Amino acid sequence: MNPNKPPSELRTALADLRPYFVRAGWFSLLSSLLVLAPSGYMLEVYDRVVNSRSHMTLWMLTLLILGVYVVMEMLEWARAEMLRAASVELDQRLSGRIFRAVFEANLKRIPGGNQQPFNDFKQVREFLYSPALLAMMEAPVSIVFLVLLFLISPVLGWSSVAFSVVLTLVGWMNERSTKPPLMAANRSAMAAQQYADGSLRNAQVIESMGMLRDIHARWMNKQREFLNLQAKASESAGGYQAVSKLLQNVLSSLLLGLACWLLLHNSLNGGDAMLIIASVLGGRVLAPLVQVVTQWQSVVNVRASWDRLEQLLEAIPPRPDNMALPAPCGLLQVEQLMAGAPGTGNNSILKGVAFALAPGEVLAVVGPSASGKTTLARLLVGLWPAAMGKVRLDGVDVFAWDKAELGPHVGYLPQGIELFDGSLAENIARFGEVDRAKVEAAARAVGLHDFIMALPQGYDSPVGREGAMLSGGQRQRVGLARAIYGDPVFVVLDEPNSSLDEEGDAALARAIAGLKARGTTFVVMTHRTSVLAVADKMMVLRDGQMQAFGPRDEVLAALQKAAQQQAQPPQRPATAVVTAA
Repeated sequence: MNPNKPPSELRTALADLRPYFVRAGWFSLLSSLLVLAPSGYMLEVYDRVVNSRSHMTLWMLTLLILGVYVVMEMLEWARAEMLRAASVELDQRLSGRIFRAVFEANLKRIPGGNQQPFNDFKQVREFLYSPALLAMMEAPVSIVFLVLLFLISPVLGWSSVAFSVVLTLVGWMNERSTKPPLMAANRSAMAAQQYADGSLRNAQVIESMGMLRDIHARWMNKQREFLNLQAKASESAGGYQAVSKLLQNVLSSLLLGLACWLLLHNSLNGGDAMLIIASVLGGRVLAPLVQVVTQWQSVVNVRASWDRLEQLLEAIPPRPDNMALPAPCGLLQVEQLMAGAPGTGNNSILKGVAFALAPGEVLAVVGPSASGKTTLARLLVGLWPAAMGKVRLDGVDVFAWDKAELGPHVGYLPQGIELFDGSLAENIARFGEVDRAKVEAAARAVGLHDFIMALPQGYDSPVGREGAMLSGGQRQRVGLARAIYGDPVFVVLDEPNSSLDEEGDAALARAIAGLKARGTTFVVMTHRTSVLAVADKMMVLRDGQMQAFGPRDEVLAALQKAAQQQAQPPQRPATAVVTAA
């Protein structure tokens, strides 16, 4: 680790939990020391009760050991609750940050923009009260037990040290043998899960075209690869776990035998009772190490999760708090845009696009498929960064503008309409505070109000998962109502009428004209001519380059002229008749 590099966000958050770990450590120390109480009870019963035949002594010792058991369980419970509280604190500190990082990684199309970081964070959080961590917290108590063994006899102490070294070596070998297949198994599990998620999202296509058998076969291949790797890691780990438990049992019996041999040679400090104490202490010395080796698979998994989370948070640093900006008026300036999809290197989709729109102007962008219209739409609302150039709204870079601040003033309708589980009103109101008047105004503007009022629950009707309760055209209208909710000053619509009928087309044109009259700036990507009637300007994109831009009528006239020229048959040159003399 670079000493000059500041600690990562995960390490900082974990360091802030130190008070929880300190208190849990004290509970572990006391609880581990009380483990010796049953051995002391046994010795006292043999020594005091059997020799004195005193019932009172037996009752008092029994009550005492029962009290010790109660205290031990209370300490264990308190330690577990303390570590669970630490995991809750960690979740409160980082869950929002990780959610935003995953969201941004998905937008930028970099690794980590999926469900995996949430699973990784869950694994890190649950490790805070896992048996492996509890065993690590009990490790310092092993030193206390080791000191006691040295006090009884150095021979017993050095024997325990030798076994501890061997057990540490077993743990290292366990790490070497299980980590590679376990990491590969985790990668295979993620690949199988992502493939299954993709298949479920496209269930209708798979079922309608009879693809299920082949899709299932591919998923089973990925699943078998994961299971084989996991089995390989588990077999290796199981062998080392068996060896570690064997060493623990052997040490316990060995120390009992050594203590007896030392006693026979008058070299055992403390007398006959130390025979039992030495055996118990030997088992307790190795117990934390055995537990760690047993739980090593969880240690490897949490380390991998930790590394992935650190890489994600480092790749997506937190956005600084920007100075609050005044609400925009809708003045759009696009300056020599060069851009491509994030994560695709230097492959530019847009090449030198530049234009400007005054507040209240409507621009229709036309062009063939793969001409760059969708990429332009994403850059205009600040979803993707530009390799060169800027998109400015009222002079401010849209990509750098805090979206929580800018969002209420912007509307966006992508090609793929995504609705969220909730009511129609919640979806139109962008899941903020539902202003019923504004929701109804947006729905009326796109011709959706009558349909909604005919539903049994009206605006409170659920849309279902991903809008499953609505048709394609209805989903598009709801998405359009969401885009214009609250009268935003800048709206980008990407193929807004692809699923609309003639009535929907007319409603879309009326909605654009209504907001245009109130000063809203529109950029509409379209293949259909119905939007052109309300457009002020027009742009033609081809292969990411701006072929034409200007007032709508001038661009249409230029396109018509070019089409006429292409339609005219080429003039044949006059041919000369050459005769041979």
